[in-house]
Amino acid sequence: MGLLTQGRPLTWEETKKYTQSIREHGVEQFLHIYNNLKDRRNDCLKWGDEVEFIMVRFDHEKKTVQLVLKAHELLPILMEPEHQNSDNCTSLWRPEYTDYMIEGTPGKPYGHLPAHFNMVEANMRLRRELGQGLLGKDEYVLSTSNFPRNGCPDCTWPPYKPTPGKSVTASFCFPDEAIFPDHPRFKTLTHNINRRRNAKVALNVPIFIDTKTPRPFLEDFSDYGDDGGAYKSAVMKDHIYLDAMGLGMGCCCLQVTFQAQSIDEARFLYDQLTPLTPIMLAMSAASPIWRGYLAEIDCRWNVLCAMSDDRTAEERGFEPLKHQRFRIPKSRYSSVDCYISPESEKYNDIEIVKDMNVYRKLIDNGIDHVLAQHIAHLFIRDPVILFEEKLHLDDTKDADHFENINSTNWQSMRFKPPPVNSNIGWRVEFRPTELQMTDFENAAFVTFIVLLTRAIMTYNLNLLIPISLVDQNMQFAQQRDALRHRKFHFRKSLSTHETPDTPCLTSVQKNKFQENECEHRLMTIDEIINGSNEFVGLLNIVQDYLSNIEVDADTRCTINQYLNLISKRAAGSLLTNATWMRHFVANHPSYKQDSVVTNEIAYDLLWKMKRIANDEEHCPEVLPRILSKTTLDVSAAVEKDNSELEVKRSLMNNNHPHSSLNYQI
Repeated sequence: MGLLTQGRPLTWEETKKYTQSIREHGVEQFLHIYNNLKDRRNDCLKWGDEVEFIMVRFDHEKKTVQLVLKAHELLPILMEPEHQNSDNCTSLWRPEYTDYMIEGTPGKPYGHLPAHFNMVEANMRLRRELGQGLLGKDEYVLSTSNFPRNGCPDCTWPPYKPTPGKSVTASFCFPDEAIFPDHPRFKTLTHNINRRRNAKVALNVPIFIDTKTPRPFLEDFSDYGDDGGAYKSAVMKDHIYLDAMGLGMGCCCLQVTFQAQSIDEARFLYDQLTPLTPIMLAMSAASPIWRGYLAEIDCRWNVLCAMSDDRTAEERGFEPLKHQRFRIPKSRYSSVDCYISPESEKYNDIEIVKDMNVYRKLIDNGIDHVLAQHIAHLFIRDPVILFEEKLHLDDTKDADHFENINSTNWQSMRFKPPPVNSNIGWRVEFRPTELQMTDFENAAFVTFIVLLTRAIMTYNLNLLIPISLVDQNMQFAQQRDALRHRKFHFRKSLSTHETPDTPCLTSVQKNKFQENECEHRLMTIDEIINGSNEFVGLLNIVQDYLSNIEVDADTRCTINQYLNLISKRAAGSLLTNATWMRHFVANHPSYKQDSVVTNEIAYDLLWKMKRIANDEEHCPEVLPRILSKTTLDVSAAVEKDNSELEVKRSLMNNNHPHSSLNYQI
C-alpha cells in the first residue's frame, strides 16, 4: 500500500506547513527521473500480481466468524526469507492498512515466457499456504474482497470496542486496534485525512430492499455507542452508514503491474487498459454485503473512494472557495481522470483540474502537454503523510516526495516511473479488480488481463472511448448484478491502420468510421468479451494471439481453463462472487428476507467459501470443473528459452561478428 517510510510521522498541523514545498520538490524529482530515463528502451516485459488476503477465526460452537488481528505477528516471519536472501524468494510480503490483512506477491516478476502463466495459480496457492501455516486452530486465510460484517460489534478477534471520542478514526463502528499497528503510516494517514477535511469520512450505501426490509429502513445504533452525534446528522433512510477509512482500505483487491519496454509503451498501455477497468470491476464483483446488510451495490470501489476522501467542504463544492485552491470533483481514490498519451488526447472530454504552476514547470522543461496535465492533476492534492526524517532530500537521488503524492492518488490505473537507482523500468498498474474466493479465479483474471495487453500491443489495437464514458461505466459496474443486467459503453471497432488482417479481426471489424459516426456504443459484457455478429470480442482476440505463439501443452491447457471461466462469467452462465453470495444469503434457513446478514449467516457463508477455496467442495454456480495444470516448476521452459537464445546469438555472431544482439521480448 503506497510508500512505506520509517520515521516520525508528522501531524496534519505539521504536515500542512510543508505541502507546497513537497509538491515543488516532487516535481523536481519527477523531472530528474524523466530526463534521465525518457530515452530508456528495450526493457523486457515483466509483470506480477498482488493479492491481499484476510485472516478470520471461526467459532464453531457460537457459529460466528471474526477478523483475526495477527498481521503484525505473521509478517515478520513471512518476510524473513526476503531479508535472508531477496534473490531466492518464492513470495514477498507487505503490510496493508489493517491488522487482519496480508499482501503477497510473487518472489520475482514473471516474464515473456508463456509458461509463466502456468505458475500464477500455483504461486497464489503457495502464498495462501504460507499464511495459513502460521495461523492457529480455527483460523484461516481467505481471499475475498470484503468481510461481510466488518464494522459490526465484536467483528474482530480479539474483540475491541470503538472509542469515537478518542480514536484516530472517530468511527462509531471500526476500532483503531484493527489498523495495522507496526507502521505509523496507517493511523497517521487516517488521522490526517480526517483532520484535513475537518470531519470524519462518511458514506451512505443504499440497502437492498427485500420483501421484509423495514420501510423506511432506519438503523438502531444503540449497540454502537455515541460518536458525538455525527451519525445522527449523516445517516440517510434506506441506507447503510459507513464512517471509517478501514471499511474501505480494509477491503481486498487483485492488482497487476506491467513493466513496459519504454515510457511511450507504458503510456500507451495505461490508456488502452483504462476502458477495461470498469469491465473487469463488474466481472469480478464480490462485495454485496456491508456492515451486516445486503446492499444495492456489488463492488467496493465507491466505498473506497468515500472512505479515503480528504477533500474539504470547499473542494467538494459545498462552500465557496476561500481557504482552498480548487474545486475537486473526485476523491483522491477514484477512477482515472485523463488519458496520458498524445494520441489519446481527443478522448479527454472532461475538464481536468490541474495545478497550473506545476503544469507550466513541466511544459517549460520539455514535458508534452498530455503528460504534464496528468502530473499537474495529481499534484492538486496535498501530501497527507510525511515523516520528519524525509523532509529534506536530494532531488537528484531520491523520489520520495514525488511518490508521496503519486502513490496516494489511488486511481483505477497508476503510471509508475522507474525508482531511483534501480534496474526497474516504466510501469503501469491495473487496480480495479475485486479479489475472488479461489486462486483459480484470481489466476484466471490475471492471465486474461496480461494476455490481453500482449494482444493489444501485438495487433496495435485501439480500445479508447471518451473518458467521461469510462466514468459512467465505473458507476454502472458497481450496481447489483451489473454483469447480467447493464450495458457498457465500448468501442465498436478495435482495429487501426497498423492492425494485421487476421481472420479474427477482419471478420467483423471495420477500421474506418463513416463521417460523424459514433465510435462507441452500448454493449453487454457478454458481447464485449465473447463477441457477436457486430463485435469481435476480446476473448477471440486473445485466442487469435495465442494461436500465433508457441505455448507448451500444459500451459495451454491451464490457459484454456482460465479463458473458459472468463467466457462463462461474461456470458452469465457462471455467477460473479457477489451474485453467488446474494443467492447463498437468500436461501439460508435463518435469513428473514429483511436484508440482515446475521453472525450465523456470515459464519456459514465464509465457511463454505473456505471449503471451496481449499478444494474441499465444488461450487458449480461460480466455477467450471477445474483442470488446470498449474505448477511452480517451469525450469524446462526456461532452459529451452535460454538454449534458443544462445542459438540466435551464435547465428548473429557468425553472420555479423562485430555486432551484438540485444534480444529482449
